[in-house]
Amino acid sequence: MTLPFLLALMQPAPGGGSSAMTGLLVQMAAIFAIFYFIVIRPQQKQRKTQEHALLALKKGDEIVTSGGIVAHVMHIQQQSVDGKAAPTLDDLITIKSGESRLIVERGRIARVKTKEPEAQPNA
Repeated sequence: MTLPFLLALMQPAPGGGSSAMTGLLVQMAAIFAIFYFIVIRPQQKQRKTQEHALLALKKGDEIVTSGGIVAHVMHIQQQSVDGKAAPTLDDLITIKSGESRLIVERGRIARVKTKEPEAQPNA
């Protein structure tokens, strides 16, 4: 919107009311609310679940890196902060893909497939 248009909207209506400005503010609030619930909130939830999955990573999990490498976690080397070894996204993860072993940062893992215990058939 241009400045003259906004100034024209801010002028009081010829009846003493400012319904044009109120209508504009209601429309802008509605657009922001729709944008928040359709775009921002789902992204926040997805980022939170992804981060939780990365921090819960354990040996034996199958992962896919951001480069597309499918591998299994072999070892997790946690960086110590102030003497405490808490999981962070900067931890180094040793993975095995085929016959190759690679070291990647925890934050570079795109997807985690947790190894599920196989169901034992009842005999």
